[in-house]
Amino acid sequence: MDADRWIERVKAQKTHLPEMSELTALELDLRAQLKALNDAQAALTPVRTAYEETQREGDRLRVRAQNLDKTLSNSTANARELAALQTELQHVRELLERSDDLELEYLIAVEPLEEAVSAIKAAAQPLVARRSELQAAISELQASLEDEMVALHVTRVETSAAVTPELLARYQAAFARVGTSGASQIVSGRCDGCRIALSPLDLDRWKGQPEGIFMDCPECGRLLLP
Repeated sequence: MDADRWIERVKAQKTHLPEMSELTALELDLRAQLKALNDAQAALTPVRTAYEETQREGDRLRVRAQNLDKTLSNSTANARELAALQTELQHVRELLERSDDLELEYLIAVEPLEEAVSAIKAAAQPLVARRSELQAAISELQASLEDEMVALHVTRVETSAAVTPELLARYQAAFARVGTSGASQIVSGRCDGCRIALSPLDLDRWKGQPEGIFMDCPECGRLLLP
């Protein structure tokens, strides 16, 4: 009975470790952080893409303006060609000015979005580290509890060897029926297995059992120990 009760306690402890509750709550926090990160990145991506495209366009226009300016400086073309080059250079410079203004707008927009993404990642880092710690602790504790259960099962086998076959068969039948220990004790007139009070008649009958004879609990069928 004691071995089976301890086995049941250890089995329950394996699935109800405080670290498991903390890990469950932490996983919820991490899922919320992941959603926030995905939302922040979804907001950032199009703005950053537009910013980078504007940067590339600005670089292209700068190169074009430099080339036109160099061509004009070294050109021996006629007045009409020079005027066309000058007109194009002016147009490119106007486009570049608008591109630079747009690039600045995107830069102003992208910075807080990048900061939001970085802040979420920074907040999640200690949670990720704690999750790893909890997972390792749970594995270690469960391995220790598993070792304890193995030792308890060995104790159970050794103890059952000292019980008569008939009594052991009755115990095992009760154990199979209730799923925990196959015996119980009477505490304050109650079976401490099913927690139901014995009637006065059953209580007197239990008290009157000869030594080595065990009656069954009328409710749960466990062997009632003296």
